[in-house]
Amino acid sequence: MSEEAPTNDLKSGPFSVLFKAVKGNTQVLVNVRNNHKLLGRVKAYDRHMNLLLEDVKEMWTEYSKGGKGRKRGTSINKDRYVSKMFLRGDSVILVVSNPAALTGGASS
Repeated sequence: MSEEAPTNDLKSGPFSVLFKAVKGNTQVLVNVRNNHKLLGRVKAYDRHMNLLLEDVKEMWTEYSKGGKGRKRGTSINKDRYVSKMFLRGDSVILVVSNPAALTGGASS
């Protein structure tokens, strides 16, 4: 019987998005467990989905408390810049390639 190549390499399957991002130095959008989004460049990753990110823009929404009779206050979109970040893999929910980079920017 012939044996197939091992499928646990970090270049194929779900890890192919990260592999292409590292090789092409392109941005990825990462959704994390605290409902924050991270847009940055992947420098390294491992099988646990631990990510080493550079030039990261972290984005999230905060809600002010509603007054009497209001269920929810106004929403405020916030963001911050982080030059280098290590992201532990157990907080990663979703990783997507930056669609603006793939299509050549916003369409007019």
